[in-house]
Amino acid sequence: MLPYLATYLTKVWGPFRLLGSYLVLMGVGSTVGALLCWYLLPKLWDHLPHDRGKVLVEGSEKAKGKPTGAGVLVVSFIMLVLAFVMPMSLRMLGVMGCLFAVMLTGYLDDASKFPWSESKKGFLDVVIVVMTAICFTELQPMRIWVPFVKDELYMDWWWYVPIAAFLLFVCINAVNCSDGVDGLAGSLSIMTLVCMGIFLYAVIGHNVMAEYLNVPHYGSGAQWALLAFVSAGVFAGYLWHNAYPSSVMMGDAGSRYLGLLIGVCAMASGNLFMFLAVAPILIINGGTGLVKLLILRFLRKLNYDTRMPITNVKNPLNPGNFASEEEAKKQIWIVRMLHSVRFPLHDHCRKKLMWSETQILVRFMLLQALLTPLLFLLFIKLR
Repeated sequence: MLPYLATYLTKVWGPFRLLGSYLVLMGVGSTVGALLCWYLLPKLWDHLPHDRGKVLVEGSEKAKGKPTGAGVLVVSFIMLVLAFVMPMSLRMLGVMGCLFAVMLTGYLDDASKFPWSESKKGFLDVVIVVMTAICFTELQPMRIWVPFVKDELYMDWWWYVPIAAFLLFVCINAVNCSDGVDGLAGSLSIMTLVCMGIFLYAVIGHNVMAEYLNVPHYGSGAQWALLAFVSAGVFAGYLWHNAYPSSVMMGDAGSRYLGLLIGVCAMASGNLFMFLAVAPILIINGGTGLVKLLILRFLRKLNYDTRMPITNVKNPLNPGNFASEEEAKKQIWIVRMLHSVRFPLHDHCRKKLMWSETQILVRFMLLQALLTPLLFLLFIKLR
Protein backbone atom coordinates (compact mmCIF):
# COMPACT_ATOMS: atom_id res chain seq x y z
CA MET A 1 0.00 0.00 0.00
CA LEU A 2 2.65 2.55 1.02
CA PRO A 3 4.75 2.17 -2.18
CA TYR A 4 1.66 2.89 -4.29
CA LEU A 5 0.59 5.82 -2.12
CA ALA A 6 4.09 7.30 -2.42
CA THR A 7 3.46 8.08 -6.10
CA TYR A 8 0.50 10.31 -5.24
CA LEU A 9 1.64 11.70 -1.89
CA THR A 10 4.94 12.92 -3.37
CA LYS A 11 2.95 15.47 -5.33
CA VAL A 12 1.68 16.87 -2.02
CA TRP A 13 4.99 16.81 -0.12
CA GLY A 14 8.35 15.77 -1.60
CA PRO A 15 9.68 13.68 1.32
CA PHE A 16 6.78 11.25 0.84
CA ARG A 17 8.88 9.80 -1.98
CA LEU A 18 10.79 7.91 0.74
CA LEU A 19 7.77 5.64 1.12
CA GLY A 20 8.82 4.12 -2.18
CA SER A 21 12.34 3.33 -0.94
CA TYR A 22 12.94 -0.32 -0.08
CA LEU A 23 15.44 0.68 2.59
CA VAL A 24 12.84 2.86 4.32
CA LEU A 25 10.18 0.17 3.96
CA MET A 26 12.51 -2.38 5.54
CA GLY A 27 13.14 -0.13 8.53
CA VAL A 28 9.49 0.83 8.96
CA GLY A 29 8.16 -2.68 8.38
CA SER A 30 10.55 -4.48 10.73
CA THR A 31 10.19 -1.89 13.50
CA VAL A 32 6.41 -1.64 13.33
CA GLY A 33 6.13 -5.43 13.08
CA ALA A 34 8.35 -5.96 16.14
CA LEU A 35 6.35 -3.47 18.24
CA LEU A 36 3.04 -4.87 17.03
CA CYS A 37 3.99 -8.44 17.96
CA TRP A 38 5.57 -7.41 21.28
CA TYR A 39 2.43 -5.50 22.32
CA LEU A 40 -0.38 -7.70 20.98
CA LEU A 41 1.00 -11.20 21.53
CA PRO A 42 0.49 -11.25 25.35
CA LYS A 43 -3.05 -9.96 24.89
CA LEU A 44 -3.95 -12.77 22.50
CA TRP A 45 -1.99 -15.85 23.56
CA ASP A 46 -4.63 -17.01 26.06
CA HIS A 47 -6.74 -17.92 23.02
CA LEU A 48 -4.04 -20.28 21.76
CA PRO A 49 -3.91 -24.02 22.47
CA HIS A 50 -1.80 -24.98 25.49
CA ASP A 51 1.02 -27.47 25.41
CA ARG A 52 0.01 -30.85 26.82
CA GLY A 53 3.54 -32.19 27.20
CA LYS A 54 4.90 -34.88 24.91
CA VAL A 55 4.58 -38.43 26.14
CA LEU A 56 7.90 -40.10 27.01
CA VAL A 57 9.91 -36.99 26.08
CA GLU A 58 12.33 -35.80 28.75
CA GLY A 59 11.93 -32.16 29.79
CA SER A 60 8.48 -31.79 28.25
CA GLU A 61 7.00 -31.04 31.67
CA LYS A 62 8.58 -27.55 31.55
CA ALA A 63 6.55 -26.67 28.47
CA LYS A 64 3.31 -28.25 29.67
CA GLY A 65 0.53 -25.72 30.13
CA LYS A 66 2.21 -22.90 28.19
CA PRO A 67 0.45 -21.31 25.20
CA THR A 68 1.74 -22.86 21.99
CA GLY A 69 1.10 -22.34 18.30
CA ALA A 70 1.92 -18.61 18.62
CA GLY A 71 3.23 -18.83 15.07
CA VAL A 72 -0.35 -18.36 13.85
CA LEU A 73 -0.40 -14.89 15.46
CA VAL A 74 3.17 -13.99 14.54
CA VAL A 75 2.72 -14.91 10.88
CA SER A 76 -0.62 -13.09 10.80
CA PHE A 77 1.18 -9.96 12.04
CA ILE A 78 3.78 -10.44 9.30
CA MET A 79 1.11 -10.68 6.60
CA LEU A 80 -0.61 -7.57 7.97
CA VAL A 81 2.60 -5.52 7.89
CA LEU A 82 3.49 -6.81 4.42
CA ALA A 83 0.09 -5.69 3.15
CA PHE A 84 1.17 -2.12 3.97
CA VAL A 85 4.83 -2.13 2.92
CA MET A 86 5.24 -4.76 0.18
CA PRO A 87 4.92 -3.88 -3.53
CA MET A 88 2.82 -6.88 -4.50
CA SER A 89 3.08 -9.11 -7.56
CA LEU A 90 1.41 -12.39 -8.48
CA ARG A 91 4.68 -14.17 -7.80
CA MET A 92 5.00 -12.65 -4.32
CA LEU A 93 1.34 -13.29 -3.51
CA GLY A 94 1.73 -16.95 -4.49
CA VAL A 95 4.81 -17.45 -2.30
CA MET A 96 3.18 -15.60 0.61
CA GLY A 97 0.16 -17.87 0.25
CA CYS A 98 2.42 -20.93 0.51
CA LEU A 99 4.15 -19.46 3.57
CA PHE A 100 0.78 -18.92 5.22
CA ALA A 101 -0.30 -22.45 4.27
CA VAL A 102 2.75 -24.09 5.84
CA MET A 103 2.13 -22.07 9.00
CA LEU A 104 -1.51 -23.14 9.03
CA THR A 105 -0.68 -26.85 8.77
CA GLY A 106 1.71 -26.46 11.68
CA TYR A 107 -0.90 -24.65 13.75
CA LEU A 108 -3.58 -27.27 13.06
CA ASP A 109 -1.12 -29.91 14.25
CA ASP A 110 -0.35 -27.82 17.36
CA ALA A 111 -4.07 -27.42 18.10
CA SER A 112 -5.02 -31.01 17.31
CA LYS A 113 -6.07 -33.20 20.24
CA PHE A 114 -4.02 -36.01 18.75
CA PRO A 115 -0.68 -35.14 17.05
CA TRP A 116 -0.63 -35.70 13.30
CA SER A 117 1.28 -38.66 11.92
CA GLU A 118 4.65 -38.16 10.22
CA SER A 119 3.19 -39.34 6.91
CA LYS A 120 0.37 -36.79 7.02
CA LYS A 121 2.70 -33.90 7.86
CA GLY A 122 5.23 -35.08 5.29
CA PHE A 123 2.61 -35.27 2.54
CA LEU A 124 1.35 -31.75 3.27
CA ASP A 125 4.91 -30.43 3.35
CA VAL A 126 5.63 -32.00 -0.04
CA VAL A 127 2.52 -30.42 -1.58
CA ILE A 128 3.38 -26.99 -0.15
CA VAL A 129 7.06 -27.01 -1.15
CA VAL A 130 6.20 -28.06 -4.71
CA MET A 131 3.60 -25.28 -4.95
CA THR A 132 6.13 -22.80 -3.52
CA ALA A 133 8.72 -23.75 -6.14
CA ILE A 134 6.13 -23.50 -8.91
CA CYS A 135 4.95 -20.06 -7.74
CA PHE A 136 8.54 -18.87 -7.50
CA THR A 137 9.57 -20.06 -10.96
CA GLU A 138 6.28 -19.07 -12.63
CA LEU A 139 7.10 -22.06 -14.87
CA GLN A 140 9.96 -20.16 -16.50
CA PRO A 141 13.66 -21.16 -16.92
CA MET A 142 15.74 -20.08 -13.93
CA ARG A 143 19.07 -18.23 -14.02
CA ILE A 144 21.21 -19.62 -11.20
CA TRP A 145 24.76 -19.76 -9.88
CA VAL A 146 26.52 -22.34 -7.76
CA PRO A 147 29.65 -22.33 -5.58
CA PHE A 148 33.01 -22.95 -7.27
CA VAL A 149 31.55 -22.36 -10.76
CA LYS A 150 32.38 -19.01 -12.35
CA ASP A 151 29.66 -18.70 -14.98
CA GLU A 152 25.92 -18.40 -14.56
CA LEU A 153 23.76 -21.38 -15.41
CA TYR A 154 20.25 -21.78 -16.75
CA MET A 155 17.93 -24.52 -15.56
CA ASP A 156 14.54 -25.47 -17.01
CA TRP A 157 11.74 -25.15 -14.49
CA TRP A 158 10.87 -28.87 -14.55
CA TRP A 159 14.38 -29.63 -13.25
CA TYR A 160 14.48 -26.68 -10.88
CA VAL A 161 11.13 -27.34 -9.17
CA PRO A 162 11.88 -30.84 -7.73
CA ILE A 163 15.40 -29.83 -6.62
CA ALA A 164 14.14 -26.64 -4.99
CA ALA A 165 11.23 -28.53 -3.40
CA PHE A 166 13.62 -31.04 -1.82
CA LEU A 167 15.79 -28.28 -0.35
CA LEU A 168 12.70 -26.43 0.93
CA PHE A 169 11.54 -29.65 2.59
CA VAL A 170 14.93 -30.00 4.31
CA CYS A 171 14.79 -26.38 5.51
CA ILE A 172 11.30 -26.77 6.97
CA ASN A 173 12.17 -29.87 8.94
CA ALA A 174 15.64 -28.70 10.03
CA VAL A 175 14.22 -25.54 11.62
CA ASN A 176 11.31 -27.49 13.08
CA CYS A 177 13.69 -29.97 14.73
CA SER A 178 15.74 -27.09 16.18
CA ASP A 179 12.74 -25.77 18.08
CA GLY A 180 13.42 -27.44 21.43
CA VAL A 181 15.20 -24.80 23.52
CA ASP A 182 13.64 -21.49 24.47
CA GLY A 183 14.60 -18.90 21.88
CA LEU A 184 16.97 -21.17 19.91
CA ALA A 185 15.16 -21.67 16.60
CA GLY A 186 13.85 -18.10 16.62
CA SER A 187 17.23 -16.50 17.39
CA LEU A 188 19.16 -18.53 14.82
CA SER A 189 16.44 -17.92 12.22
CA ILE A 190 16.50 -14.16 12.80
CA MET A 191 20.28 -14.16 12.35
CA THR A 192 19.79 -16.11 9.12
CA LEU A 193 17.06 -13.80 7.80
CA VAL A 194 19.07 -10.65 8.55
CA CYS A 195 22.11 -12.08 6.71
CA MET A 196 19.96 -13.14 3.77
CA GLY A 197 18.18 -9.77 3.75
CA ILE A 198 21.45 -7.86 3.59
CA PHE A 199 22.77 -10.15 0.84
CA LEU A 200 19.57 -9.91 -1.22
CA TYR A 201 19.37 -6.13 -0.93
CA ALA A 202 23.01 -5.03 -1.04
CA VAL A 203 24.47 -7.66 -3.37
CA ILE A 204 21.92 -9.58 -5.42
CA GLY A 205 19.65 -6.54 -5.76
CA HIS A 206 22.50 -4.09 -6.48
CA ASN A 207 23.85 -4.29 -10.03
CA VAL A 208 27.29 -2.80 -9.22
CA MET A 209 27.93 -5.10 -6.23
CA ALA A 210 26.60 -8.13 -8.09
CA GLU A 211 28.94 -7.43 -10.99
CA TYR A 212 31.89 -6.88 -8.64
CA LEU A 213 31.28 -10.20 -6.85
CA ASN A 214 30.48 -11.98 -10.12
CA VAL A 215 27.01 -13.11 -9.07
CA PRO A 216 23.77 -12.58 -11.01
CA HIS A 217 21.83 -9.38 -10.44
CA TYR A 218 18.10 -9.84 -9.78
CA GLY A 219 15.85 -6.80 -9.82
CA SER A 220 13.54 -8.50 -7.33
CA GLY A 221 16.29 -8.91 -4.72
CA ALA A 222 15.13 -5.92 -2.66
CA GLN A 223 11.56 -7.24 -2.63
CA TRP A 224 12.64 -10.57 -1.14
CA ALA A 225 14.91 -8.72 1.29
CA LEU A 226 11.86 -6.77 2.48
CA LEU A 227 10.05 -10.06 3.17
CA ALA A 228 13.05 -11.32 5.17
CA PHE A 229 13.46 -8.13 7.24
CA VAL A 230 9.77 -7.79 8.11
CA SER A 231 9.65 -11.43 9.20
CA ALA A 232 12.82 -10.99 11.28
CA GLY A 233 11.36 -7.89 12.94
CA VAL A 234 8.07 -9.53 13.89
CA PHE A 235 9.82 -12.64 15.24
CA ALA A 236 12.06 -10.35 17.29
CA GLY A 237 8.90 -9.10 19.01
CA TYR A 238 7.94 -12.72 19.66
CA LEU A 239 11.38 -13.56 21.08
CA TRP A 240 10.91 -10.90 23.76
CA HIS A 241 8.32 -13.26 25.30
CA ASN A 242 10.05 -16.49 24.29
CA ALA A 243 13.38 -15.74 26.00
CA TYR A 244 14.26 -18.26 28.72
CA PRO A 245 12.13 -19.00 30.67
CA SER A 246 9.57 -18.65 27.90
CA SER A 247 5.99 -17.49 28.38
CA VAL A 248 4.79 -18.66 24.97
CA MET A 249 5.99 -21.00 22.20
CA MET A 250 5.63 -20.61 18.46
CA GLY A 251 5.11 -24.33 17.87
CA ASP A 252 5.18 -25.93 14.44
CA ALA A 253 3.20 -22.96 13.12
CA GLY A 254 6.21 -20.68 13.55
CA SER A 255 9.09 -23.07 12.93
CA ARG A 256 7.67 -24.37 9.66
CA TYR A 257 7.10 -20.83 8.40
CA LEU A 258 10.68 -19.89 9.25
CA GLY A 259 12.07 -22.99 7.56
CA LEU A 260 10.17 -22.39 4.34
CA LEU A 261 11.06 -18.68 4.35
CA ILE A 262 14.78 -19.41 4.72
CA GLY A 263 14.53 -21.76 1.75
CA VAL A 264 12.66 -19.15 -0.29
CA CYS A 265 15.38 -16.57 0.48
CA ALA A 266 17.98 -19.05 -0.76
CA MET A 267 16.00 -19.45 -3.98
CA ALA A 268 15.76 -15.66 -4.32
CA SER A 269 19.56 -15.43 -4.05
CA GLY A 270 19.87 -17.58 -7.18
CA ASN A 271 21.86 -20.20 -5.30
CA LEU A 272 19.80 -23.01 -3.81
CA PHE A 273 22.63 -23.97 -1.48
CA MET A 274 22.95 -20.51 0.07
CA PHE A 275 20.98 -21.64 3.13
CA LEU A 276 24.03 -23.74 4.07
CA ALA A 277 26.08 -20.55 4.36
CA VAL A 278 23.60 -18.47 6.34
CA ALA A 279 22.02 -21.17 8.53
CA PRO A 280 24.83 -23.67 9.23
CA ILE A 281 23.96 -24.36 12.88
CA LEU A 282 20.24 -24.66 12.12
CA ILE A 283 21.04 -27.24 9.46
CA ILE A 284 23.59 -29.11 11.59
CA ASN A 285 21.37 -29.05 14.68
CA GLY A 286 18.11 -30.09 13.04
CA GLY A 287 19.14 -31.59 9.71
CA THR A 288 21.55 -34.17 11.10
CA GLY A 289 18.68 -35.72 13.05
CA LEU A 290 16.85 -36.28 9.77
CA VAL A 291 19.96 -37.95 8.32
CA LYS A 292 20.21 -40.24 11.36
CA LEU A 293 16.54 -41.19 11.04
CA LEU A 294 16.89 -41.99 7.32
CA ILE A 295 20.02 -44.10 7.86
CA LEU A 296 18.43 -46.11 10.69
CA ARG A 297 15.27 -46.73 8.70
CA PHE A 298 17.31 -47.82 5.67
CA LEU A 299 19.35 -50.22 7.79
CA ARG A 300 16.17 -51.56 9.37
CA LYS A 301 14.88 -52.35 5.87
CA LEU A 302 18.08 -54.34 5.37
CA ASN A 303 17.21 -56.33 8.53
CA TYR A 304 19.96 -54.81 10.71
CA ASP A 305 19.24 -54.42 14.40
CA THR A 306 18.83 -50.67 15.03
CA ARG A 307 17.57 -50.71 18.62
CA MET A 308 18.99 -48.28 21.16
CA PRO A 309 21.92 -50.13 22.82
CA ILE A 310 20.91 -49.53 26.45
CA THR A 311 20.94 -52.43 28.89
CA ASN A 312 18.15 -51.18 31.19
CA VAL A 313 15.14 -52.91 29.63
CA LYS A 314 12.86 -51.47 32.35
CA ASN A 315 13.45 -47.91 31.17
CA PRO A 316 10.03 -46.75 29.81
CA LEU A 317 11.74 -44.27 27.50
CA ASN A 318 13.59 -47.06 25.72
CA PRO A 319 11.41 -50.17 25.60
CA GLY A 320 12.71 -53.31 24.00
CA ASN A 321 16.45 -52.59 24.43
CA PHE A 322 19.21 -55.12 24.78
CA ALA A 323 19.40 -57.25 27.89
CA SER A 324 23.19 -57.43 27.98
CA GLU A 325 26.28 -55.56 26.84
CA GLU A 326 27.38 -58.58 24.80
CA GLU A 327 24.15 -58.52 22.82
CA ALA A 328 24.44 -54.77 22.22
CA LYS A 329 28.00 -55.12 20.88
CA LYS A 330 26.75 -57.34 18.07
CA GLN A 331 25.31 -54.30 16.34
CA ILE A 332 27.21 -52.88 13.38
CA TRP A 333 29.47 -49.94 14.29
CA ILE A 334 27.46 -47.27 12.45
CA VAL A 335 24.33 -48.02 14.50
CA ARG A 336 26.28 -47.79 17.77
CA MET A 337 27.88 -44.55 16.60
CA LEU A 338 24.54 -42.98 15.63
CA HIS A 339 22.99 -43.93 18.95
CA SER A 340 25.93 -42.44 20.86
CA VAL A 341 24.84 -38.94 19.80
CA ARG A 342 21.44 -37.50 20.60
CA PHE A 343 19.62 -35.55 17.92
CA PRO A 344 18.77 -32.74 17.54
CA LEU A 345 22.24 -31.78 18.75
CA HIS A 346 20.85 -29.34 21.33
CA ASP A 347 19.48 -32.43 23.12
CA HIS A 348 22.96 -33.97 23.14
CA CYS A 349 24.43 -30.77 24.58
CA ARG A 350 21.71 -30.59 27.21
CA LYS A 351 21.65 -34.24 28.31
CA LYS A 352 25.19 -35.48 27.62
CA LEU A 353 27.32 -32.33 27.96
CA MET A 354 25.09 -30.86 30.69
CA TRP A 355 24.86 -27.42 29.08
CA SER A 356 22.13 -25.14 30.37
CA GLU A 357 19.55 -23.82 27.90
CA THR A 358 21.17 -20.39 28.08
CA GLN A 359 24.58 -21.89 27.28
CA ILE A 360 23.12 -23.77 24.31
CA LEU A 361 21.49 -20.64 22.96
CA VAL A 362 24.53 -18.36 23.32
CA ARG A 363 27.06 -20.92 22.08
CA PHE A 364 24.99 -21.95 19.07
CA MET A 365 24.49 -18.28 18.13
CA LEU A 366 28.24 -17.65 18.46
CA LEU A 367 29.04 -20.65 16.28
CA GLN A 368 26.63 -19.49 13.59
CA ALA A 369 28.00 -15.94 13.75
CA LEU A 370 31.54 -17.29 13.25
CA LEU A 371 30.72 -19.80 10.52
CA THR A 372 28.52 -17.57 8.36
CA PRO A 373 31.27 -15.15 7.15
CA LEU A 374 33.60 -18.05 6.39
CA LEU A 375 30.96 -19.91 4.40
CA PHE A 376 29.98 -16.71 2.58
CA LEU A 377 33.61 -16.41 1.51
CA LEU A 378 33.65 -19.98 0.19
CA PHE A 379 30.33 -19.60 -1.63
CA ILE A 380 30.92 -16.21 -3.24
CA LYS A 381 34.61 -15.42 -3.62
CA LEU A 382 35.99 -18.86 -4.49
CA ARG A 383 34.44 -18.98 -7.93
